[in-house]
Amino acid sequence: MTHEQYVFVSYALTAVVLGGIGLWLWMDRRGRLAELKRLEEAGVRRRSEG
Repeated sequence: MTHEQYVFVSYALTAVVLGGIGLWLWMDRRGRLAELKRLEEAGVRRRSEG
């Protein structure tokens, strides 16, 4: 493997990993927002809303 190939594969792998982390965070955020909406509709309130 040449140096250029090594650098390309390293950057490509890094891009894939970062993209996966971004997708995971986006999907988790959607899940948390849906859960909060469900809880608020059920009448559960935050303690800080004193």
